[in-house]
Amino acid sequence: MIKWLNNLFSKTKTDDNLDVMKKFLIVGLGNIGAEYVNTRHNIGFKVVDFLARKEGLDFQTVKLGSLAEYKFKGRTFFLLKPNTYMNLSGKAVQYWMDKENIPLENIMVITDDLNLSFGTIRIRPKGSDGGHNGLKNINLVLNTQQYTRFRFGISDEFKKGKQVDYVLGDWDDAEKNALPERLELASEIIKSFGTAGLENTMTSFNGK
Repeated sequence: MIKWLNNLFSKTKTDDNLDVMKKFLIVGLGNIGAEYVNTRHNIGFKVVDFLARKEGLDFQTVKLGSLAEYKFKGRTFFLLKPNTYMNLSGKAVQYWMDKENIPLENIMVITDDLNLSFGTIRIRPKGSDGGHNGLKNINLVLNTQQYTRFRFGISDEFKKGKQVDYVLGDWDDAEKNALPERLELASEIIKSFGTAGLENTMTSFNGK
C-alpha cells in the first residue's frame, strides 16, 4: 500500500511538472490608448493581436492587462498585453507568471528595437534592456535578464533629437505594406518557441 501511494504521489508530481512546462507566457509590449495603436513602439501589441485575430481568439480584460488563451499542439500560450504602460510592464509579467505558475524559461517578451532594420527579427535567451524602458522595468521587477526576448526591428530613420517622435509615430506606407508578412512570421515564431524550443527557434528564424 505504501509503495502504491508513493508511486501515485510521484506520478502526480511529475504530471504537474509536465503541465507547467506546457504553459507559455507571451508578452507583447506596448502602450494602451487609441493614440498608440499604430505606433512603432506598440509592435508587441500588434504581434499578439495578429495571432489572436488569426486564430479567432478574443482578449479579455484581466488584472494588469488583456489576455487571450491560445492552445496549440498540447501547449497553452497566454498572450498578454500589459495595461500598465510600457515603463511599468514588469508588474504585469510578474503577476501572470505567478498566477499561472509559468517558469522563467517559458516567457517570451516582444519588443521594438531601434538598432535593427525594419522587420528584422532577433531572438535571444537573455540580454540587457538596450535602453528599452519596458525591458528595463521587467529586468528590475523579475530581478533577472534570463528570459527570452523577441526583438522586432523598427530601424532608426529619424533625425537627431526626434527619437521619441519616431518611436511613438505611425508606420510609413512602405512599412504598413510589409507588416502583414512580418506579423505572419512573428506568429510562427511564437508557436515554434512553445513546440520546437528556443534553440531551434533561434536557428530557424533569427535574421529573417
